[in-house]
Amino acid sequence: MSSSPIESAVKQMTAPAILARKGHQPIVALTAYNTHMAEIADRHCDFLLVGDSLGMVAHGYQSTVPVTLDLMIAHGLSVVRGTRRALVVVDMPFGSYEESPAVAFQNAARIIKETGCGAIKLEGGAHMADTIAFLSTRGIPVMAHIGLTPQSVNVLGGYGSHGRMVEQWGGIEADAQAVSEAGAFAVVLEAMAEPLAAKITGEIAIPTIGIGASSACDGQVLVMEDMLGFGKRPAKFVKVYAEVAALIDEAVGMYSNEVRDRIFPAEQHIYKMKKQ
Repeated sequence: MSSSPIESAVKQMTAPAILARKGHQPIVALTAYNTHMAEIADRHCDFLLVGDSLGMVAHGYQSTVPVTLDLMIAHGLSVVRGTRRALVVVDMPFGSYEESPAVAFQNAARIIKETGCGAIKLEGGAHMADTIAFLSTRGIPVMAHIGLTPQSVNVLGGYGSHGRMVEQWGGIEADAQAVSEAGAFAVVLEAMAEPLAAKITGEIAIPTIGIGASSACDGQVLVMEDMLGFGKRPAKFVKVYAEVAALIDEAVGMYSNEVRDRIFPAEQHIYKMKKQ
C-alpha cells in the first residue's frame, strides 16, 4: 500500500509551512475534537482545527457562544495527543480575545502552553487587525476568520451567507486585506459567495481556507461530523462522504437486540475458570 502524499512529504506541519502553500497544493483541513478522530485525520490533513463548533457538535449547545476557554483547552489537548504530522489550530472562544490585545495574548498564550498546539484562530476582520498584529509579533501564529462568523450570530441574526450582492464586497475585501497585513498566516472564508471568495484569494498574500466559499480557495475545511453524516440538517456547503451515523445506529441496534435476546456475550466472550 502506498503512503499518502501528506504522510510521505510532511513530518510536522507549522504555521509558516501553511503560509508557504499559498497558490500551491491545496491545503486540507478538518475539525477534530478528540484523540481518536485526530489520529485518523492526522494521516490525511495539513491542519486540524479544534473549532468552537465542538460546543454544538459535542456538547449540545445551540451556538458556539457558551463555549469556554477551559473547554477549548481540554479538547485541544486531546487532539494534540492524537496528532503527529498536522498543525493543530485551536479556536479562541467568544469573550476570550475581544476586550483588548493584551487580554487576547494572555488567553492565547494559555491555550498554546497548556495544549501544545501550533496556532490559534479568532474571528473578525479589520476590527481585529490590531489584536492579530499584537499576537503574531509576540510569537503566537494567528489564523483569521471572516465572512460568516458564528460567534457573532446574535448580532448577525442567523447563519446566512455573505457577499451575494456586489455592494457588500468592499467591506469583506477590506477585512481580508486587514488580517493579511496584520500578520495572520491564513484566513478562513465562511459561507461566502464564490466569485468574492475567488477574488479575495487572488488579492491577498496569505492562504484562504474555504468553508462554503469556493474551490478557488487555497484550501478547504469542514466539520468532520458533518462530512461523516452526523448532521441532521447539514449546511448547503457540506458534502456527506459517509453515512457513519447510520452505521453506528445499526451497530447499536444489533447490540441492543443481542443483549435482550441473551445472544451476547457468547461463548468466545466469556472468561472460563482456570484448571487446577
